[in-house]
Amino acid sequence: MSVHVKKAEPGGDEGRPQAKTAGHSSWLDEHTPPGAQNGEIAAELASRLHAWARQGQHGRVGLNSGFVLRRDPDRVRGPDIWFVQRERVPKEGVPQGFWEIAPDLAVEVVAPTATVDEIKERLEDYFAAGTRLVWLIYPRFRQVEAYSPEGSMKTFREGDTLEAPLVLPGFGCRVAELFSA
Repeated sequence: MSVHVKKAEPGGDEGRPQAKTAGHSSWLDEHTPPGAQNGEIAAELASRLHAWARQGQHGRVGLNSGFVLRRDPDRVRGPDIWFVQRERVPKEGVPQGFWEIAPDLAVEVVAPTATVDEIKERLEDYFAAGTRLVWLIYPRFRQVEAYSPEGSMKTFREGDTLEAPLVLPGFGCRVAELFSA
């Protein structure tokens, strides 16, 4: 999900982000929630990342949380799955509201209705804010594309092991396992 507002804060009716402005109108760009298959794939990968992060005390993993990637106007993205390295988690712990940092890893399970422009905009937003790695999962093709800030891209297919040693040292998951749930 993406939110474009003057001042973004979590909360509001039914947990929707609120637009808080100083007398100015603002707008929210909210997308329809993805289908059940996307949610199942996200849950499968998130559970594996969570177990890895806890076991090695690597950092925090979560789902669908807001990250303020830019201010004035605010740009908030809510990746399907995220990882923040332990060293970057605030002393106070995981924030109750939006994160004020970019995730180290952002994962998006790409909906069949997503356009190339939407996907490129997400990548640009994440990398401009400091995200180190973005994984785009394509359920229809049963593959994952890994993007880095310098522009490199690697495709992981069903027979491959999804890994990123520089961002997720010691983590590995067979791509096929994401789609076998």
